[in-house]
Amino acid sequence: MPQNSYLVGLIGSGIGPSLSPALHEREADRQGLRCLYRLIDIDTLGVGPEAVGDLVRAARDLGFNGLNITHPCKQLVIDHLDELSVGAKALGAVNTVVFEGGRAIGHNTDVTGFAASFARGLPDVFLERVVQLGAGGAGAAVAHAVLTLGAGHITVVDAMPERAADLAAALNRHFGEGRAAAGTPGALGSLLAGADGVVHATPTGMAAHPGLPFPAELLHPGLWVAEVVYRPLETELLRTARALGCATLDGGGMAVFQAADAFRLFTGREPDSVRMLADIAELAGAGAAGVRS
Repeated sequence: MPQNSYLVGLIGSGIGPSLSPALHEREADRQGLRCLYRLIDIDTLGVGPEAVGDLVRAARDLGFNGLNITHPCKQLVIDHLDELSVGAKALGAVNTVVFEGGRAIGHNTDVTGFAASFARGLPDVFLERVVQLGAGGAGAAVAHAVLTLGAGHITVVDAMPERAADLAAALNRHFGEGRAAAGTPGALGSLLAGADGVVHATPTGMAAHPGLPFPAELLHPGLWVAEVVYRPLETELLRTARALGCATLDGGGMAVFQAADAFRLFTGREPDSVRMLADIAELAGAGAAGVRS
């Protein structure tokens, strides 16, 4: 008899407002499945990110089918897994763990999630020269996705120059020399002036971090603008860019498609991403707190 009940969870810091439980449970309900999605917040537990290994083992022993992993545990969890998918190994980060036969297998659906959202929302834009703000966990996944989509070159800008340099070096190792470079915040004006588009992968724009990630005058109508923040769906950056006539992509699609890919890994069932996109539009509109998926 096929399995129709699933226990999954999310490990991370400050994840109380996450929309992942609702996205997974709603889609499971529509498919006639029972899904219990539990939040495992290390802040609430009073433990540090290094406890992720113990938490993964406990979840496996308690009969969980899988876990999502978010900040600050996506890299730390790798040492506690039995196997990595090709994508997770290339990225050096895991956001989904599936338990199979007592083994913990790590995947990364952030890359595929952003790629699917971008292909759907900005299908015809130029990708020769892309600038990305943010080189953290989400930034690494998004940069891999952008180059996988066929971008000619990406310049990564981060407030921590060494982090941008490390990501650019990793991208060049994976995609070939000359595909990526690190840029400085001070050079952002000239970089954006010659770019086809900009990807924003920092927390700026969330309710707890309002505002623009760079001066509005650096935007111009020739740019497309892709956002990773999804609460609110319309950030100040997107609002400003749309007013200038820029093509834009909000962060809701990435949140949905990474969740849909994780749902498929957890259950073996095909999710309906169109219904899930409607879910996030409703759920993200219900509150403005910036959260990680």
